[in-house]
Order: sequence, then C-alpha cells, then structure tokens
Amino acid sequence: MFDTFTEYLHLSPAQTEKLLSLNLTDLLDSPAVLQKLSELNTELLRETLPTAGSILASHLPPFYEWLKTELKIERVPDSPDHTTRWVINFLNNRESLIKLVELHRSVPSPALERAIPRLVGLFDSLEDTTTRREWQTAISALCLVLAVAAREQTLSVAATH
Repeated sequence: MFDTFTEYLHLSPAQTEKLLSLNLTDLLDSPAVLQKLSELNTELLRETLPTAGSILASHLPPFYEWLKTELKIERVPDSPDHTTRWVINFLNNRESLIKLVELHRSVPSPALERAIPRLVGLFDSLEDTTTRREWQTAISALCLVLAVAAREQTLSVAATH
C-alpha cells in the first residue's frame, strides 16, 4: 500500500508516512492532499468513464471474491455496479469522500491496506498510459482517504479498550 501511494500520488516516503499518520479531518484539510485532488484530470477521467467502467465490470468480481476468501471481508458488493456508479457520481460531484469512508467503515485496516495495491492494479490493463496513470492516481487518492480513516478507527477502538 505504501509503495502504491508513493508511486501513483508522487509522494516521498516521508510525505506518505506523514499523511497516513493524520486523522481524517486533518488529511482532508491537508494542503498536500487538496493539491493532489485538484491536480486530477477530471475531464480525462470523465471522458474515459466508459473504459474504466468496463474494466471495473470485468475485474471487480474476481477482486470481490478475493476480498471474501483471502481477506475474510464479509460485506462485499454483489456486483461491480455499485462501485462503478459511485466513482461516476464522485467524478460528477454527486458523492463525497465522507460517504466513501462511511461505506467502508466495516473493513478492517489491515485488510484494506492489503487490498489497495490490488485495486489500483485493476487498471494495469488500460493500454493508454496517460489514462491508466490518471485512473491509478485517482483510485490511489481515494484509497489514501480510506486508509487514513481505517487507521483512525483502529486507533479509536484500541483507545477504548
């Protein structure tokens, strides 16, 4: 996961570590994260949604199966439709990062962190380098938010026990 963030978000190891140590509110207010999100080529992402949608439709079912069998995640979508629709709505400013976090609260931090490189790797089959990198960067940015939220939740649960 760490390498995924440094590679696709173009962060140094120290920057990645610092961002992962923040709480969710501080991460979402972080100038570094705001800059990364503003640098996303949302026009290209919107233009290539059909391509990304077909990749998600074909690659998410085996990914979901891996989540269930390998990582023992119980709440996994039945189909890729929900994920694809969420990404489309997010890019069209109809979904929020907070909603993304809420949808993934039940996923334990270690499982989430193991799944991130594999999820980002779903886009390896995109032939156009620019499009592939942009999707991998966008998914990495969304996963960074999830990773920070999961770590924060783990710390919160540990503090109450």
